[in-house]
Amino acid sequence: MNQEEIKACPVIANHIKIALVGQPNVGKSMLINSVSNAHLHVGNFSGVTVDKTEVLFDYKDYHFTVVDLPGTYAFTDYTIEERVTHDYLCAEAYDLIINVVDSTSLEKNLQLTAELMSMSKSIVIALNMDDEAQKENIDINASYMSELMGIPCVKVSAATKSGIEGLLDAVILVKEQGAQEAKLVFSEAVEEEIAGIVNYLTKHKYKAVNSYRNIAINLLKNNKKTYAKLHDDPIWTELQPILIEAAKHVELHHDSDDIKEAFAEEYASFNRGIVTEVVQQEISIEEKTLTEKIDSVLINSYFGIPIFLFFMWGLFQLTFEIGSIPMDWIDAFFGWAGDTIGATIANDDIRSLVVDGLIAGVGAVVLFVPNIIILFIGIALLESTGYMSRVAFLLDGFFHKFGMHGQSFIPLVTGFGCSIPAYMSARILKNDRDRLLTLFIIGFMSCGARLPVYVLFAGAFFAPEMAGNILFIIYISGAILGLIAAKILKLTAFKGADEPFVMEMPKYRLPSIKLIWHTVVTKTMMYLKKAGTFIAAASILIWFLSNYPHNDILETEYASKIEQVATEEEKSLLKNKLAEQLLEQSYLGTIGKFSEPIFEPLGFDWKMSVALQTGLAAKEVVVSTLGVLYALGDDVDEENSSLIQAISKNISFASAIAFIVVIMIYLPCLAASIVFTREAGHIKYFFYLFAFTSIAAYSLAFVAYNVVSFLTH
Repeated sequence: MNQEEIKACPVIANHIKIALVGQPNVGKSMLINSVSNAHLHVGNFSGVTVDKTEVLFDYKDYHFTVVDLPGTYAFTDYTIEERVTHDYLCAEAYDLIINVVDSTSLEKNLQLTAELMSMSKSIVIALNMDDEAQKENIDINASYMSELMGIPCVKVSAATKSGIEGLLDAVILVKEQGAQEAKLVFSEAVEEEIAGIVNYLTKHKYKAVNSYRNIAINLLKNNKKTYAKLHDDPIWTELQPILIEAAKHVELHHDSDDIKEAFAEEYASFNRGIVTEVVQQEISIEEKTLTEKIDSVLINSYFGIPIFLFFMWGLFQLTFEIGSIPMDWIDAFFGWAGDTIGATIANDDIRSLVVDGLIAGVGAVVLFVPNIIILFIGIALLESTGYMSRVAFLLDGFFHKFGMHGQSFIPLVTGFGCSIPAYMSARILKNDRDRLLTLFIIGFMSCGARLPVYVLFAGAFFAPEMAGNILFIIYISGAILGLIAAKILKLTAFKGADEPFVMEMPKYRLPSIKLIWHTVVTKTMMYLKKAGTFIAAASILIWFLSNYPHNDILETEYASKIEQVATEEEKSLLKNKLAEQLLEQSYLGTIGKFSEPIFEPLGFDWKMSVALQTGLAAKEVVVSTLGVLYALGDDVDEENSSLIQAISKNISFASAIAFIVVIMIYLPCLAASIVFTREAGHIKYFFYLFAFTSIAAYSLAFVAYNVVSFLTH
């Protein structure tokens, strides 16, 4: 597809609407990227295609709309992903289906294909990952496969962008010529019963949108929606006994009492037959595949977990060491911006609002963008290579000890980046009880928004060379506490038998630079968007609460004292003392003083209490709040004016540890809490989460404060 073809597309074009369907990890989203240059995140586990996504583009004389549906292993409505896909394909209007399959795992992928073929819809099969199939000496005869199945089959590679034009041309051809009847052939016994039902429907001239064959198959499979449509029809009285006898015949043929199991065998037999006919592969028995060689090390029962912990340790070292370099530049920029803009504003209140409120608040958050970027890059690398799925498999046995599945690892690790996609990706857990348990634990995985707080306190109380290790300890401690909490919840609120763990192991792939770039840019822009909007508003609000009401008497008193002292040092001390007293008498000080007794057993002063409360809105606001509260004085030197220095001077080590513990555990931000409530399915679960995290955070912080106080005295 070249630029000339795109430009040649008329303003009003013929329209083709496509439903993009496939199993997880077959490259659907990457295929859309290759076809349309759309920017979609690739992957199923991080929840990016949980909801259908539309992409628009032009090719030749046609305008395409591609609806990217969630990855699903089967055409059922058991899981949320399956339900979204099933309902869309059955109820929505579209022209045809592009069924994306993995060429290196054709038989497994054809399970879904066979079910789609029974719908009597127009289908084009995209044999994706053809480049990887060639590397594995897999040759698929696409033209013969098209003939056998009655469906156009096109070899493509989303990674190399080969075969894309052929795929679109096949779609156009199906659109223009109409679909042929898919050649889905069942065993003689099943075909006999399908023919009997079709004949009955034909005889009675039953009016239907779908073909009689499709209706017959759905009736035999006990499709609830098809049954519901026919149940109220006059023909149901005669049809029901026919269906009962037909089902008995099929079950007898397969020596089974489960009609769904019988059809699964039918589909599997059809798939094996297709694969036998069209696939040729040269197998080298003496040599292991690259995936097998890597797996022998990375998922080794002895070395696998230590290797994973080493990777995570390295990631947090890089996050702090490399991220600290541009932090000085960002800090200097916002300092310069504050001085420059402040010099142009005559009014003291407005200047303070802009410089001390807006610029200082937003700057304190933006300061940590380098750390956020490095963390996102690391997680994206681990995910895109296929390593994350292996860690889930590796940790399954360990997770079971705490009442969780290995699959829970995916949303938990995603939670290190952001809690919102983590909550959404918990949908991969099929059991509602397991899914709810995972949702409650995700908050223990410190998201990127909490990272600035950790970096701030690590820099204030530990040497620079130790900061990376401290960061790693904080994250791992949060994860361990989460597992302990999961065990407690499993024994109390979420009792029940465990379900077996089944998970796909995708092949290792080189990470896509384009994909990682897009992932990091998208998530970083989300972070900056919060800084530029919500956090900016919160910073202004905090500034207002911390500067009003004015105390003219106190200001006049200190103005007189400042005039009487001779040295600049004495004047600076008096200014700082005035700022502190004004802050205590402000609205923010009143709120802090009111809540201070609650947090006093944790060693928190009223400023730390206020910072925690503002953090309920967004964790990034904690840093900007502390920045506002500890910005004491205008004329102090550069070293003393830094927030890190202010934190180390005004907060004890024991209180700092307790503060970090609370940040680790207590309720996630407002946006994440809303998503949690939606995913949990009821508002009551939000209140359960608030109570659970609040009690856990306060209790553990109390223990931490007293233990550290005892050890340091």
